[in-house]
Amino acid sequence: MGNTFFTMKVGISNDELWKFLIMPFMSGLVGYGTNWLALKMTFYPLEFVGLELVRFRDQPLGLFGWQGIIPTKAAKMAGDATDLMTSKLINVKQVFSRLEPEKFSAVMEPGLITMMDTIINETAKKYMPTIWEFLPEGVRDECVLKALEESPKFLTGFMDDVKEHIDDIFDLKTMVIEHCVANKQLLNNVFMNCGDKEFVFIERSGFYFGFLFGLIQMGIYFAYTASWVLPAFGFLVGIATNWIALKIIFLPIEPKKLCFGQCLEFQGLFLKRQDAVSEVFAKVNTQQILTTENMWTAILTGPKKDNFFDLLRAHTLIFTENLAGGLKPVVVAGVGAEKFTQMKDEIAQRTMDELPNNIHYSYEYSTQALDMERTICKAMKGLSSAEFEGVLHPVFEEDEFKLILVGGVLGAGVGVVQLFALF
Repeated sequence: MGNTFFTMKVGISNDELWKFLIMPFMSGLVGYGTNWLALKMTFYPLEFVGLELVRFRDQPLGLFGWQGIIPTKAAKMAGDATDLMTSKLINVKQVFSRLEPEKFSAVMEPGLITMMDTIINETAKKYMPTIWEFLPEGVRDECVLKALEESPKFLTGFMDDVKEHIDDIFDLKTMVIEHCVANKQLLNNVFMNCGDKEFVFIERSGFYFGFLFGLIQMGIYFAYTASWVLPAFGFLVGIATNWIALKIIFLPIEPKKLCFGQCLEFQGLFLKRQDAVSEVFAKVNTQQILTTENMWTAILTGPKKDNFFDLLRAHTLIFTENLAGGLKPVVVAGVGAEKFTQMKDEIAQRTMDELPNNIHYSYEYSTQALDMERTICKAMKGLSSAEFEGVLHPVFEEDEFKLILVGGVLGAGVGVVQLFALF
């Protein structure tokens, strides 16, 4: 009986033979396709697509629909990435200590000249129009020059306080989370740029491993033509190719040696590229998220902005007192002490309001002084392999099972198509 079965199999026609020979190639395509799709589903779509009838919080899968894993967990992943940076890569207070108040004051001067000229002229015209109009032009100009003389002292003292109290006025974690949630592609960019070579490997390895599994599938289906074999192997190929690719990228964490006459050292593909990934991670972060403009905007509008403006107000009041001191006798004699106080308070308030609008003059200097890109890159290169593994692996780790299962389901579906199309 067994010999008859074997003879029948050996005697298959050429038309049937090519169907078996094509199996490894189809299995390879299944592996490639499921890995490719699993990667796409990690990053896209940025927003949920489908009917959001039933969906658990922070989960990419709804009852009828999907959102990319990273966009779904943008807030959590951005928070985790910031925790990694602040605990392992940068000290915010130490970085801001690099700002030199004198240089900061110097680069702000062009904006201050225009700002103080406008504030003093408009405020004086409001509170003492007659006196201001009849004052000689040289005297009026002297008032503006006095403001410019006081400005460096004002800004230098203020920036000394900013550096000292940066943790009280700047919430880095909130800034990063808000930016990444508002623009989910930002976080995608960080991971896609850092893991570009690993993602290419995942795609291509799907074909290689799928082809190998296809050879086994061909042998089994040749001997046992049950209809469930192709869908079952499609499921196994989808699962196995995803699982193997992810393991090869991140394991082993520490270099291992395998000796067969000659020793070969191997390590997770991502971990072997620590220096190159560190450079990309630092560059993408500092150019797209941790920019000087974003940090100043966070200081001016973030959850700790009240502390910043309290600090600014304290220094502005001193600045205004010194500025108006020389004019006090003339102004009080002309409009009274109460008007003088009101005028001084308005100059202080307008200085507080206008200074943030001129902070952009400091961006270029601040970027150079903070030197965030070099700082992050150097610190990241110095991480241990275990610490470095925590940079990219969290993208897959929490939802690794979902990605692998999706690959299996897609593979099973292709197996069903293969069964009806070929046999």
